Amino acid sequence: MKFMKAVFILFFLFSAPHISLADHAPSPVNELDDIADQALQMTKAGKYEEAKHLLNHFSEEFTVQSMHQSFSMDELRILTISHNLALETINQTNSGIEQKVNAVTRFRLVMDALSSHYQPLWIEMEDPLMEAFNGVKSAAESGNSEQYHTELNLFLSKYNIIQPSIKLDIPVDQAQALDARISYLDHYRQKVLESTDAMAELTTLQSDLEHLFENKKEDEADPSLWWVIISTGSIIVSTLSYVGWRKYRGQGEAPSSERQKN
Repeated sequence: MKFMKAVFILFFLFSAPHISLADHAPSPVNELDDIADQALQMTKAGKYEEAKHLLNHFSEEFTVQSMHQSFSMDELRILTISHNLALETINQTNSGIEQKVNAVTRFRLVMDALSSHYQPLWIEMEDPLMEAFNGVKSAAESGNSEQYHTELNLFLSKYNIIQPSIKLDIPVDQAQALDARISYLDHYRQKVLESTDAMAELTTLQSDLEHLFENKKEDEADPSLWWVIISTGSIIVSTLSYVGWRKYRGQGEAPSSERQKN
């Protein structure tokens, strides 16, 4: 019983600093992320005035907190462009609900990519993006030109949503290579469709997209969690070793005491 109490006390002492860090007050970046999320929820609900208010509030808070000092020039540029596009689309009366949701989602994913180093929200777009791409590939295989252009437009619209946040999370050369391949597919869509190498081009792009999501998923685990696991494991092993040594020593001293008494 004493041993279990000792293990519990040691575990609590070593894990307490980690717990206190996790429970601290939200940082300014996280607060801005929450505002971006609320703006998206309002947009999805069709409450555009509330969404517009939140987007303006985001801009005000960003300026007041001088958060631009925490970001690189590229990060600031991507965030500013996505925010302006979201606000502009919300204000356009001729923009449909899908356009508004897509624009604010794009901004939301960018802010999430800046505030979270693990499990970025954009990887949740894998299924709809790959489903749209499979539609492009299927149409190309069947040679259906009209369906091919329709499916390609759908794929491009979905990729456009995550493209800015991807740039924030992957190496520059990888992002540029992926953009170049997709731009080529867009600008030379009919040529690609009619080319004998069309399927090879699409297969290469498919491989790049799968590689994009697979690599990011491998980086999801927070290293601080592994630190706690390793530290806790070390504490328990050390405690067990010490208790075992004390028990062994006690057993060795018992016969010696009895001999002295005799």
